[in-house]
Amino acid sequence: MDRTAVADVSPTGAFARKASTFRNAFDANGAHPPEAHRYVLVVSLACPWATRCLAALHAKGLEDVLDVAVTHPVWGKTRPNDPNDAHAGWRFVKPGTVVTGPSGRGAFEADARCSATACEGAEFVRDLYEICGAPTEQRFTVPLIWDTLRKTIVNNESSEILRELNTKFQDFCSSDAAREVDLYPEHLRPKIDEINQWVYDDINNGVYKCGFAVSQSAYDEAVKNLFSALDRCEELLARSRYIAGDVFTEADVRLFMTLIRFDEVYVVYFKTNKKFIHQYEHMGAYVRELYQMPALRRATDFAHIKQHYFASHPSLNPHAIVPCGPNVDLDAAHGRDGPYPR
Repeated sequence: MDRTAVADVSPTGAFARKASTFRNAFDANGAHPPEAHRYVLVVSLACPWATRCLAALHAKGLEDVLDVAVTHPVWGKTRPNDPNDAHAGWRFVKPGTVVTGPSGRGAFEADARCSATACEGAEFVRDLYEICGAPTEQRFTVPLIWDTLRKTIVNNESSEILRELNTKFQDFCSSDAAREVDLYPEHLRPKIDEINQWVYDDINNGVYKCGFAVSQSAYDEAVKNLFSALDRCEELLARSRYIAGDVFTEADVRLFMTLIRFDEVYVVYFKTNKKFIHQYEHMGAYVRELYQMPALRRATDFAHIKQHYFASHPSLNPHAIVPCGPNVDLDAAHGRDGPYPR
């Protein structure tokens, strides 16, 4: 079986991501009320979709409210004793354990951020999906929020989890400052929604459309749309400090998680080598500013990012060799606190 995103290719050779299927909300009067110490946020630090949720958790000061289970960055066979099941995906590994990629290549030691197991003793993210009877079309993806009381997935759609964490756990935030953080302010919602749409289509998902394309025409279309959208971001960031205006919002979180991976991974791995992000005057400085925010820095782990991408897909990198560089100085001054437009 291949229930991974790499298999989601259309007849024309274009990558076509499948939709998430667990879409429940937290509701004080519903099946999943906001409570402390009941839910587990399952993430990979390599995954841009998962780390947008982790960044929201940090921004809202919810580290002691929801447990966090972190997968090993490199995929492994999820049914290693079944020769007829070739699926490779997210796994939980005890820190210090050395594992190989699904091709049998590479040697990657689990660091201290990895979780030895997840809820229900799961060794693989796949286990959690099978415990709660996920439909066959559902990929075994992260992020997800697990309800330890009902023993099921509450939600596995990252955009919805981000908003749920932003609003539904206000009574549990660690400080007044964290409680006041609003990643989806009402006066900016139409603009945020509009930006999220094209950023998702052409940038967040666009890099995957480039990297997972299996025809030249599909790649050519994807890379054209990607850099057109990046140029659009550059124009917006010349006029405003953040992508939706003068306030930091979820639109920034969503965009950042792709941009922070771009120079380190996507330029090489997904063939998006027309231009590096650090070569853009405004977007390069914007990435530095956001990386220097504690919530985003804590959700960014370059070792996990690079190990995952370069070692998890044998069809793209059969020898699991992880390249060095480019090691951009993300702590350099960003200069984004001056007047706008520029």
